[in-house]
Amino acid sequence: MKKIIYATMMLLVSAGMVTAQIVDEELTEAEKIIKAQESDSLDGWKVGGVLGANLTQASFTNWSAGGENSVAVNGLLSTFANYKNGRSSWDNTLNLAYGMLKQGEGGVRKTDDRIDFMSKYGYKATERWYYAGLVNFKTQFADGYNYPDDSTEISTFLAPAYALAAIGMDYKPHDNFTAFISPFTARMTIVNDKTLADVGAFGVDPAEFDDLGNKIKNGKMLRAEYGGYVRVMYKKEIMENINLETRFDAFCNYTEEPTHIDVNWELLLSLKVNKFISATVSTQLIYDHDIDIAVDRNNDGVIDGSGPRVQFKEILGVGLNYKF
Repeated sequence: MKKIIYATMMLLVSAGMVTAQIVDEELTEAEKIIKAQESDSLDGWKVGGVLGANLTQASFTNWSAGGENSVAVNGLLSTFANYKNGRSSWDNTLNLAYGMLKQGEGGVRKTDDRIDFMSKYGYKATERWYYAGLVNFKTQFADGYNYPDDSTEISTFLAPAYALAAIGMDYKPHDNFTAFISPFTARMTIVNDKTLADVGAFGVDPAEFDDLGNKIKNGKMLRAEYGGYVRVMYKKEIMENINLETRFDAFCNYTEEPTHIDVNWELLLSLKVNKFISATVSTQLIYDHDIDIAVDRNNDGVIDGSGPRVQFKEILGVGLNYKF
């Protein structure tokens, strides 16, 4: 019980610190007045998003310094559809991304792959707080490999997939910021691949074998967790034609090591050149205690062990980008 109380307090304190820092900067007296004046005109749907496609190409012919021909393509779609009616609000987001790279004589490799859907319903309790429920689903489109090994799958569609449902309170001082806090959250990890499930990938229970190596029990394809959850989202035009969107998620499992907090932090920075040409920078940082990452400390191709580690991804692209 003490562990559960400690973990919940940690999540609440973290959310409070982030909320206080951003809201203090954003809510000036003028904005409060404008918000009060426009409150009657905010009902209805508000829909928008960003659609982008970036292409990078390099070609070398008799180039003395060396180099390999390469082509890289990345696409992203980040959309939202929010509805407000009186005291009720319904926020929906869908983020899709996929990228491929062809370098030299090697095959095509995946560089980015994401499907992320969120839906949140809130009923206004006070001026800035809502009673809220949230569902979230994440997975990927295609198979993933630990390159240069391109024959052994380490992920695929619905392996993994994460489904989350939470009930709590949502703090929304204005349209650019929201902090959802839930002490009652269920998270399901799905590994819809028999081979990956048998080795216990992504935290599911692995298969069991007898002394002769014969499988006597299949690995589980589902893993349920119950705990506390925090999601903070923020977006702003920080300068003319420069837009920032960021999201921070934290989850702790009450029943299994609640002091181990899983973190997912994403950021998208869009720099607009004109109506159609822009640059985007996206980053993602993940720490999940249930995901073991192979370790090659000497960079010699020999695996020295595995364990949970900080995962980080960064993608920079320049190309077609349309904001709607």
